[in-house]
Amino acid sequence: MKRAVRLLDAGRSRPLAALALALTLVAGGFAAWAGQDWYGAAHDEQAAYAAQRDAALSAGEQAVQNLNTLDHRELNRGLDLWESSTTGELHEQLASGRDEFAAQVKEVKTVSTARVLSGAVTELDDRAGRARVLVALRVTVKAADGAKSDKDSRMLGELTRTDGRWKLSALGQAPVGGTSTG
Repeated sequence: MKRAVRLLDAGRSRPLAALALALTLVAGGFAAWAGQDWYGAAHDEQAAYAAQRDAALSAGEQAVQNLNTLDHRELNRGLDLWESSTTGELHEQLASGRDEFAAQVKEVKTVSTARVLSGAVTELDDRAGRARVLVALRVTVKAADGAKSDKDSRMLGELTRTDGRWKLSALGQAPVGGTSTG
């Protein structure tokens, strides 16, 4: 009879061990799956591309805002910001025309302030380090006599990645409305 009791007791402890083993295997399997999923997401090329797109958009919006904001009282600071936001031919144009433009702004004593309304990346070539953005903004110009005027505009900007940073290399007015073909 003692032998039968021992067999019954031994049978009772095995389900607990089996349950513990099963839970350990399930937890290990979940950890392996979660680790593989995390690794895949961390090394996903689409995630890296999306990060570059977001960086280009942020830099493009900021640069367009910078180039549409200028205060005659802090002219050198504003023009320095213009130059630090640009590269290539656009940078050269701004730098070479700086003195003449500064004289014009000092004479008319205007303050222009830009605010980005929305923006989008229209093209991105991450490998070549080039992007294009479309930025809608509102520019408020305050004249020397205190009169204010607001103007909404859409700007097309080309960006070039230089030393790991996106900078404007071209900027122009976006066409508004469609054209009829007759």
